[in-house]
Order: sequence, then structure tokens, then C-alpha cells
Amino acid sequence: MTATASNYKATFILDTRGREESIDDLIEGLKAELVSVGAEVSTVENLGRQDFVRTPDIKYTAGVYVQYDFSGTSEVPAAILEKLRLNKLVSHKMIQKA
Repeated sequence: MTATASNYKATFILDTRGREESIDDLIEGLKAELVSVGAEVSTVENLGRQDFVRTPDIKYTAGVYVQYDFSGTSEVPAAILEKLRLNKLVSHKMIQKA
């Protein structure tokens, strides 16, 4: 039996404090991490920098929101969350089935 691919939408908030790279380079690096766990990324959308309603840290009041549309098997979302669990660049993660 073969695994079927489903479509997903992932939204990440990036913590760019102290980073020398450009936002576009960080987004492409994150895309490479998604591809490395088996996701086929179709669309990447930079939603820009937005202020938080409730700040988790006084020095961290805004983040860069990025949205990825990708397809993959049912194991891919869990693999992405596990891969990004200790990544300091990604402060918040949300993956939903599209």
C-alpha cells in the first residue's frame, strides 16, 4: 500500500534577533529544512514583520511571519515539528491540513 500525499499549510514566526543573514536567506534555509524531511514545497509567502498582541519577552515584541504551502505524507508534519523543535530561528510553529 502506498502513502498518499496531502496538502498542508505551515505558518512560522521567525525570531531574527541577532541574525546577520537577510530575511530571504533565512526563509530559503527554512525551506531547505522542510524539503529535507520529505515535504514538497509549492509556495512560500513572506507575510512581513508583525507586532505581537501579547509579548512573550519585553525585548521580543515582533516577529517575521512566513507561510509555506507544501504536500507530503501524513508523517511529514510531525517530522517538521520535530526537526524545528530546537531551532532558535523559529519561535512559533503551526501546521494545518489545507
